[in-house]
Amino acid sequence: MAALIAVPSGPALADTLLSQGKTATASSSENAGTGPALAVDGDTGTRWSSASTDSQWLQVDLGASAGISKVVLNWEAAYGSGYKVQASEDGSTWTDLKTVTGGDGGTDTWDVTGSGRYVRMLGVTRATGYGYSLWEFQVFGTGSGTGEQCGTANAALNRPSAASSAENGGTPAKNAFDGDNGTRWSSAASDPQWVRVDLGSVQDVCGIDLRWEAAYGTAFKLQASDDGNTWNDLRSVTGATGGTQSYDVSGSGRYVRMLGTARATGYGYSLWEFGVRVASDGPQLPGGGDLGPNVHVFDPSMSSAGIQSRLDTVFDQQESAQFGTGRHAFLFKPGSYNVNADIGFYTSIAGLGQSPDDVTINGGVTVDAGWFNGNATQNFWRSAENLSIQPTGGTNRWAVSQAAPFRRMHIKGALNLAPTGYGWASGGYIADSKVDGAVGPYSQQQWYTRDSSVGGWVNGVWNMVFSGVEGAPATSFADKSYTTLNSTPISREKPYLYVDGAGAYRVFVPSKRTDARGASWANGPTPGSSIPLGQFYVAKPGDSAATINAALAQGLNLLLTPGIYTVNQAINVTRPNTVVLGLGLATLIPANGVSAIKVADVDGVKLAGFLIDAGTQKSDVLVEVGPQGSSADHAANPTSLQDVFVRIGGAFAGNATTSVVVNSDDVIIDHTWLWRGDHGAGIGWNVNTAETGLVVNGDDVLATGLFVEHYRKYDVEWYGERGRTIFFQNEKAYDPPNQAAYMNGTTKGWAAYKVGNAVNAHEGWGLGSYVYFNVDPTIEVENGFEAPVKPGVRFHSLLTVSLGGNGRVNHVINGTGGPASGTATIPSKLVSYP
Repeated sequence: MAALIAVPSGPALADTLLSQGKTATASSSENAGTGPALAVDGDTGTRWSSASTDSQWLQVDLGASAGISKVVLNWEAAYGSGYKVQASEDGSTWTDLKTVTGGDGGTDTWDVTGSGRYVRMLGVTRATGYGYSLWEFQVFGTGSGTGEQCGTANAALNRPSAASSAENGGTPAKNAFDGDNGTRWSSAASDPQWVRVDLGSVQDVCGIDLRWEAAYGTAFKLQASDDGNTWNDLRSVTGATGGTQSYDVSGSGRYVRMLGTARATGYGYSLWEFGVRVASDGPQLPGGGDLGPNVHVFDPSMSSAGIQSRLDTVFDQQESAQFGTGRHAFLFKPGSYNVNADIGFYTSIAGLGQSPDDVTINGGVTVDAGWFNGNATQNFWRSAENLSIQPTGGTNRWAVSQAAPFRRMHIKGALNLAPTGYGWASGGYIADSKVDGAVGPYSQQQWYTRDSSVGGWVNGVWNMVFSGVEGAPATSFADKSYTTLNSTPISREKPYLYVDGAGAYRVFVPSKRTDARGASWANGPTPGSSIPLGQFYVAKPGDSAATINAALAQGLNLLLTPGIYTVNQAINVTRPNTVVLGLGLATLIPANGVSAIKVADVDGVKLAGFLIDAGTQKSDVLVEVGPQGSSADHAANPTSLQDVFVRIGGAFAGNATTSVVVNSDDVIIDHTWLWRGDHGAGIGWNVNTAETGLVVNGDDVLATGLFVEHYRKYDVEWYGERGRTIFFQNEKAYDPPNQAAYMNGTTKGWAAYKVGNAVNAHEGWGLGSYVYFNVDPTIEVENGFEAPVKPGVRFHSLLTVSLGGNGRVNHVINGTGGPASGTATIPSKLVSYP
């Protein structure tokens, strides 16, 4: 229906983006909020606009003479119908590269031939009564020589910071480095004052960007230091006029600061944002861009019939395409819509507001199971996020099983988690949501709800777990199925795409919460930081792993647009606070036995919203968080995995020894489904081989909503200290050929969840494991769970189940708890252990 941002796809790697972040000047600016630097900042939500006369120009200084091969002009509504693109070596004598007449606005992309240090747009004729206005002015070329380029990403984003003073508790130093133009640092009202950022290591600094609030500095120094004590001047500025200022600098240091020496007002110094750009080898990949044909963006001005038609067309394609290749995302801009959205496989629906209540669907966002004869146990791989729903008839239906997150949702009525006819359903996940009415699980076998509020909870089957949920039923596991924690010890909501007040697209990164209870947005905006889309590499299916890794090394975050990506090397995330966000269940397939993604032992990485399909050549590990031996403390800023799903077999015969290994400390695993396939293509005991789903070696790791199924040995192995799991859902492998093939030494079968014998502290709440041996139903498993018997190792609400008597679990844990067996499918429970 609409591309997210109408900018051209990136040029070939031979063409480097030369202009972004460089010094820009203009003949005039409409006002202080539309200065020339805003046309070369990589942010399509900011712009330069001129005075309302014909002869106006915008010029960028590339820093050195360069070969120029392409110029892209992304016009705002006030465009030029006639203009010239020119180049100059000295800024005085100009050579025409392109003369345009009859321009129609939008995005103009011109292949040109020429060279120069300066490139400009010289307006000749305006198309409107306003001036000329450009969202972005991009110059591509080959550069003037070899060596490093100035990066486009903000190396200071969310880095540790300090200041000489703060005006008050609401304006600390960190606000200048959080990527949010709505928060600021401000100092005491005296001279001198400073604010600084720690880049983490000594780096070559090539650019500094300042976005001043009204209380700006007229004179200041930009400085760098290796140790935070001895400072070298990168640039001395006098006569500054505030607004947004970009400076090319040259120097190195771990610390970078602005030292204010003269204020423009009687107030202190005040910065919305302080950005630092550092040098990078090789061509620079552009940030931002078009999200491709499978991201469908709607706004309230569109007709309901047109939106409904697009929703229905995609659903017709995706309703039963369980192992298909289609991937789609529906994004709704703030406003109200009268539609009914049926959500099929590999389809995400989300609002683009800052709050779920910014977007209202009057109708429904529905998952049912008509495609599978009323059985919802295979309604996987879809999502709903950041919306409010006013459901027709008062109840919204969301009948799903694994890998179908329901996040940041507001249901203005009741929520039904069962399919029409109340057929089987196998469990799901709600987080950061509000349901005004009651939630009816009905036939749902298990469910986890986190940091939300509900108007009631109708029933439970086997394992209903709540943490931080207002309105949740009290713990009652012996006679019912409820396990309730008053709060979630640590949580951080998933990053999400939204549009800001200026209509620009950004990714919001919520802050970490401790002892969380209720939705993060219940009493105002979710706390956190905001990153412009221009600081993301917007990947498209067909992009190589080498290109993606080059973008990450350059300092960009990663947005995976809907589609399938085959990678012949691991995607390497090495920079703290990097966000890797998928849309529409974007899918990575590792080739040649490589890992799909590896994360260094650094702070604050966020992996979210994508699926990994194991390749046909066996990988040792598909996802590695921290290398072996990781030991850094990340308690203040943990790495998180949210809605990261792994599949081995089903689409084809995939193979991997272990799906996910967590070596780093303090990691949050918030809703994952690790699945060795039990149906589909490429399925069999010796076909889609996979030994273990999750191995945790790091300390202080927390899992909230852990689904791991069908692995050939232990599904989960936990060796780190002080690990915690809130809700675990497991089915053992269906397909061992016989008992002899399913022995752990002399022990029958493999436990679902194994805590290492050397571990001294571990705790779990609401853990269930089921067996369904459909090849040989006489197979037995000795224990559903295994753990050392120590005072610090504790479990609450454990159960095992034999589905229809196909197999037997002799004990719940460590020889304790009665057997789960027989066709009645009655769980064997332990309220606590030991």
